[in-house]
Amino acid sequence: MCTSVDFHTAGEPFRIVADPPVAIPGSSVAEARERAVAGSAVDDLRRLLCFEPRGHADMYGGFITAADDDGADFGVLFWHKDGFSTACGHGTMALGAWAVTSGIVAVDPSGTTEVTIDVPSGRVHAQVHTDPQGRTTSVDFVNVPSRLVASGIPVPTSWGPVSVDLAWGGALYALVDVAQLDAVQFDDAAVDGSGLVVPENLTALIAVGREVKAGLAENPHIVHPEDERLSGVYGTIFVDRFGNLPTGELHQRNVTIFADGQVDRSPCGSGTAARAAALHATGELRPGQSLIHESIVGTRFRASVLEEIADGVIPIVTGSAHRVATSTFETDPLDELVPGFVLR
Repeated sequence: MCTSVDFHTAGEPFRIVADPPVAIPGSSVAEARERAVAGSAVDDLRRLLCFEPRGHADMYGGFITAADDDGADFGVLFWHKDGFSTACGHGTMALGAWAVTSGIVAVDPSGTTEVTIDVPSGRVHAQVHTDPQGRTTSVDFVNVPSRLVASGIPVPTSWGPVSVDLAWGGALYALVDVAQLDAVQFDDAAVDGSGLVVPENLTALIAVGREVKAGLAENPHIVHPEDERLSGVYGTIFVDRFGNLPTGELHQRNVTIFADGQVDRSPCGSGTAARAAALHATGELRPGQSLIHESIVGTRFRASVLEEIADGVIPIVTGSAHRVATSTFETDPLDELVPGFVLR
């Protein structure tokens, strides 16, 4: 038996298991992830909660763990259908809202409560904003140091060569300007001047996103300079550029295809941080300017540079997270489908 509290952040699910029914070994969250990836009861629980009929191919969640030290409120082991991720911005926002609304972290009378969380890629912060009634109104995600890693990497795909930028935001993302792709290969209904990152084109974008990730598998830039456990491309981010809004904010729409073809319904928290770092490095995101990062379903995050550092920036990403369910999952010893299946 396993109980979870489910949230969504800008449309993307996040299933929180506060008291996992199996031990999660490891002296740090990073080590816990390393052990879980190698296969364990923790991985069995991930599959049970993520696979159908209890989850689905695009499910996401996290197991609460002990913090690495007294400097954080708790740790989290992020998971999805293909394994365990190094970072998750939308999950961090959901965890911040959960920690405050459940009383894990006391509400600050100022209306802004900081929740500090250890994740595999480092220590992150959720600044939870509440109204006078104590209701969560928004959450800021303050990420690990983020940076542009490489620019203009040519990657062959079945649609022709694609120029890719690599950016780090707690995980490594391949950034692709979707205008490079031949519009005639998309559905005619979607080619109307409103951009190419639209639901009608999702199947094609998933396919190309997988190709881009595979095409970078041997690229030396995907190796993390300090921790081999953080190496590899996590996802491909396709971006529509819409220029500046009348308010002066930079407006872009994206869809993140992560792991093995999963689709982020939100604008992707850690991906938005990586995007902001890349735009700052090229001078497209000016000091004090915000990026309005829209998802393929129309939800939005706001991102800006909180601090410039020697090798990149500390981004801050703002969104909202809402509780949607409390669930208790069970297994029947006669159920031949346990732990479940993935249907894509």
